[in-house]
Amino acid sequence: RIIPAMALWLKPGNNIPMMNLIYFNPDEMRGDAVSVNGHPLVKTPNLQRLADRGTVFNQCHVQHTVCTPSRCSFMTGLYPHVHGHRTLWHSLRPHEPNTFMYLADKGYQIHIFGKNDVLSKESAQKWVTRVHPIIPDKDETNHPVSPLGKPGYQSFLYEPVEGRPNDYYHVQNAVQVLNQWQKGDSPFFLFLPLGFPHCPYRVPQEYYDMYKIEDLPGLEKVRTEGAPLYHKLIREYRELDKLDEDHFKKIMAVYLGMISYTDYLLGLLLDEMDTQDRWEDTAFFFFSDHGDWAGDYGLVEKWPSALDDKLTHVPLIISAPGMQKGLRVEEAVELQDIFSTTMEILNIPMTHTQFGFSLVPQLKGAAGDRERAIFGEGGYAEHEPHCFEGKKSGDQVSWTSKHIYYPKCRQQQEYPKSVSRSVFVRQAGWKFIRRSSGDHELYNLSEDGGEQNNLFTQAADLITSEPGNFLALKLREMESRLIDHYLLTSDVTPLYEDPRDWPEIQ
Repeated sequence: RIIPAMALWLKPGNNIPMMNLIYFNPDEMRGDAVSVNGHPLVKTPNLQRLADRGTVFNQCHVQHTVCTPSRCSFMTGLYPHVHGHRTLWHSLRPHEPNTFMYLADKGYQIHIFGKNDVLSKESAQKWVTRVHPIIPDKDETNHPVSPLGKPGYQSFLYEPVEGRPNDYYHVQNAVQVLNQWQKGDSPFFLFLPLGFPHCPYRVPQEYYDMYKIEDLPGLEKVRTEGAPLYHKLIREYRELDKLDEDHFKKIMAVYLGMISYTDYLLGLLLDEMDTQDRWEDTAFFFFSDHGDWAGDYGLVEKWPSALDDKLTHVPLIISAPGMQKGLRVEEAVELQDIFSTTMEILNIPMTHTQFGFSLVPQLKGAAGDRERAIFGEGGYAEHEPHCFEGKKSGDQVSWTSKHIYYPKCRQQQEYPKSVSRSVFVRQAGWKFIRRSSGDHELYNLSEDGGEQNNLFTQAADLITSEPGNFLALKLREMESRLIDHYLLTSDVTPLYEDPRDWPEIQ
């Protein structure tokens, strides 16, 4: 199967949803950095607690590795390219069907706790009941470990947080709303798009020092041969090439500490779920929007056209009434499957064409699809300069050398091909990434899970010299899947029809 079938889920009869919904959505959390997915060191007991109540999807991959495009995708069931949601600044507009719209139309109370990287101002005013502000008793500190002008300043490694991070107050606000809700009230949707473990890498001292660098699993080594151009440029622009391995190990250690702190916050909400006995009327989704290199490959943060597993693979755990408990799904799924899964669990008919699969069969114990091909994308084209970060006017990122994102912005402006339009297909142990810049990648993930050995050039040469070679055939197969993917998802036709005759116009 090349792409998920376009799904229109309609169920006659009871159209009054009675089930509540929670999305616990930490930003930039890698799928391989939590214990439920096999990390040997990190402590995430509350994720395990949620997993015991539901299903872990071990291979969930995002449709974009930047916040806003990814969120627009999992809130609509549409790939970012369908409606042009490919940048930080193009959010869901009021005319676009999405989770908020469907739930608001059914009378849900929609509460948001955290950052907004999904709705335009007009959309939020139309659908959201309340965006909960926070009043921390002490602001979290933001001080780089290295001073300005020294290597390490732009590595995102910061000193420990003094006081409590903002996420703590967001979760406390959510706990309060959950505590005050009574049966008979309108159903609620609590959306918690938290800030951690997004860089800068910093967390309260207890978690900052929770993991020792000598205990960490080995980092992915710096790539040179076969690596996309942005690997080299990011390291140069951020002066990461002047840092030793212990610096990157400390980044990873703090990143894991941020994940453990987020797990602690999850526990606060799970405790309230237990106290209020909400498990029989509330569906609970835990997932992130994309990952973070956190020192692997000698890199930090993410990159808009980077599509390796460190950035596309995220945790996904779902617990819902009537579903089985303690399950694990190893087959690959897409993060945008969350949309159709939510609609089916809540018994809300979808009235727009979308591309996600409902995961309800797996939540009930059915096997996943081993042959499913999954897709994602990123980057910008040179004919759309308004998309690049660091544009001189209208950009929300400061264009000064002191700003932590200055190197990223400058690189995109000076080397636009290093952030070119990109797309990946991942299927049955193989991944192919195609870029408009020609920086293509092909990996046999069964033998090279760290994506260190780019087979593209070898496979492309074999197409000419030995067209029947397995590697040549694999490349042709993956290229064909991408062509079909874009052919079948290039647009969506509305489900309503327009009359073909003229109206009376005097």
